[in-house]
Amino acid sequence: MSVPEQLRYSEEHEWVAGLGPAGQAPEDGIVTVGITAHAAEALGEIVYLELHSNEGDAVEAGEPCGEVESTKSVSDLYAPVSGEITAINAAVVDEPKVINDDPYGEGWIFKVRISGEPGDLLDATDYNKLIEEG
Repeated sequence: MSVPEQLRYSEEHEWVAGLGPAGQAPEDGIVTVGITAHAAEALGEIVYLELHSNEGDAVEAGEPCGEVESTKSVSDLYAPVSGEITAINAAVVDEPKVINDDPYGEGWIFKVRISGEPGDLLDATDYNKLIEEG
């Protein structure tokens, strides 16, 4: 299972796209969030996704912001960064299996305009170590 080099990762298995090489926020401050292929595989077939926030709502890094339900279990979805939700991927809310099929592409979950520093996110090397240690 490959871990895309250009993304940053939380210890709770969410990914963040759009940060610079040193983890800095993009010019417009908006990043994309999803769950990793490792998490999607561990969950099994995802059958339901519920977000506790809507566009315009604030999320706090490390805090639960939704739930992912699979044929195996229900898991919390954590915000990997703090900020304001600017978009929600309605396609994955309607058809959550997209996350299993394409977790780093069409399976993105929401976009956030970051407030403050992105926080303690892992690069691909550190995330690989985390999932190998399991």
